[in-house]
Amino acid sequence: MKNIIKKLFKSNTIPPSPIGLPENTRIYCVGDIHGRYDLLQELHKLIQEDALDYKGEKCIIYLGDFIDRGSESKQVIDCLLSPFPEFKCVHLLGNHEQVLLQFLHTADPNLANDWFKFGGLATLISYGVEIRGIPTLKDIARIRAELSDKMPFAHLEFYQKLNLFYEAGNYFFVHAGIKPKLKLEQQKPEDMLWIREEFLNSKYHHSKIIVHGHTVTPNPEHLSNRIGIDTGAYSSGKLTCAVFENLDCKFIQTGTK
Repeated sequence: MKNIIKKLFKSNTIPPSPIGLPENTRIYCVGDIHGRYDLLQELHKLIQEDALDYKGEKCIIYLGDFIDRGSESKQVIDCLLSPFPEFKCVHLLGNHEQVLLQFLHTADPNLANDWFKFGGLATLISYGVEIRGIPTLKDIARIRAELSDKMPFAHLEFYQKLNLFYEAGNYFFVHAGIKPKLKLEQQKPEDMLWIREEFLNSKYHHSKIIVHGHTVTPNPEHLSNRIGIDTGAYSSGKLTCAVFENLDCKFIQTGTK
């Protein structure tokens, strides 16, 4: 009986996936930027230096949360909209971009207050929106209208076209993570943008290695089933990039020279 139970348990467990990318492909994956345009510039230089002699296909993936908290969210988006020579660029949706879009769609005071508390005020100021002390209920409609007026159309279009995930080789790139034991094609947007403990504490081996940001750790986390690269750039000064090629993964960080 014990052997039967053991066999059934094994049959329901997905074995660890081999890590790898197709030949002649290198991916640079950037963690949460959060308005730190200075660090993004520094990291871009490090990426260009690292890729200088590479002749294969080069892709750079940004895991979302480009805005809020840091003081230069608008400048970050301007930078991401600029061409990055010789690289395919992929931009993913983060929960902070999701909330910004929701705020532009509705002046819900609860949503607005939550966004203001976790970094939205810095984004508003970067777009030139006037903030007079702590916004009150009567200020929300004005702030929303002013943001709509001052945000370049190219920025709005950028936010609206962000992808939820990206797949390459045996990697699945997503902002926050996924719900364990649920197939990748069945994942819900809210989990991919917001999930934490249920995903982070799971030792389940998914069909692909999950590469994510969203949850801050002092250093990158390279585990058997996931790789986390949000190192709290807005406060730590460490913006992290994971570099994938063949079976290898290494990390590039700002502030390490």
